[in-house]
Amino acid sequence: MKVACSITLDDRERSVLEQKARGRRTPARLVTRAKIVLLAAQGWLNKDIALEVGVGRDTVGRWRTRFVEGRLAGIEKDAPRGGRKPTKRNRVARRIIETTTSKKPEDATHWSTRTLGEYLGVSRSMVQRVWKANGLKPYRVKTFKLSNDKCFVEKMTDVIGLYLNPPEHALVLCADEKTSIQALDRTQPGLPIKKGRCGTMTHDYKRNGTTTLFAALELAEGRLFGTCMKQHRHQEWLKFLRLIDRETSSDVDLHLIVDNYATHKHPNVKKWLEKHPRFHIHFTPTSSSWLNLVERWFGLITDKRIRRGVFKSEQDLIDAIMSYIENHNANPRTFIWTAKAEDILEKIRRARSILDKMETA
Repeated sequence: MKVACSITLDDRERSVLEQKARGRRTPARLVTRAKIVLLAAQGWLNKDIALEVGVGRDTVGRWRTRFVEGRLAGIEKDAPRGGRKPTKRNRVARRIIETTTSKKPEDATHWSTRTLGEYLGVSRSMVQRVWKANGLKPYRVKTFKLSNDKCFVEKMTDVIGLYLNPPEHALVLCADEKTSIQALDRTQPGLPIKKGRCGTMTHDYKRNGTTTLFAALELAEGRLFGTCMKQHRHQEWLKFLRLIDRETSSDVDLHLIVDNYATHKHPNVKKWLEKHPRFHIHFTPTSSSWLNLVERWFGLITDKRIRRGVFKSEQDLIDAIMSYIENHNANPRTFIWTAKAEDILEKIRRARSILDKMETA
């Protein structure tokens, strides 16, 4: 007659098992195994444990034995399962991977599981399993852009130097315009969020005008200088520079990080800057908006205040933007730049090398 293995628990094992047995986020199989071991440690018979936990006697005996042999680790991992090896998948996996990565369908930009399955004469589930096993997602694409600025290294190093080692007795400001912000009103009122249902809004809208936000993020404290104007010509840019001049202490230098928009390089702007020597302009490389931290702030205001907003007029939109700026400045938070220039350059070199290989192929 077979006799069940006796189990004795130490304090640590008992504590861990009790936690697993009542854990709401613990997988159900571990909850069951923990209960089996705890009851076995109390001297219960396998048949009684099986009735109490709701499993078969063989299951109780199996996990009782595995705990004795491997203690806690013995019940946390499943033993390797048997079964036939996927011979057909192994035969066609290489063809699926090669076709996915090197060919395109004649009438589409990328494969789906159905179209690739029909092309290769296999089931769509077979394609899906191979894609999943190899991390292939042809239905997704990421955008990128490498700057072709001849002075990329010098400009990038200059900007990052301001972030990591800002000059003394000076303020560093990231400035830019967010153009053509639309005051959109929905054609019908949306439903509010409730339990079990997200909020709704109509897909169509009514345009009630546009505005341009001029903003400069002061990095030391995170304070934001901002104003809205109808256009974004050099005249408006000069008005914004004068606003910064008025709103900052006159005894500190101002280092502005801006992009290469023609407005920022207009002859009238250059003349004004010559008369105001405390302004120092630092241009980011072309196609490198990610270097200007005010773009990160633009993303926040778009996501939190503009994209899902309902504006009956252009003035409603301007009021919402200025209110957001006031709330931000009441408790300002800045962004901390941590990436080093040499690390970025190494990534650029790798990307450039891959592009060169693709162009020569």
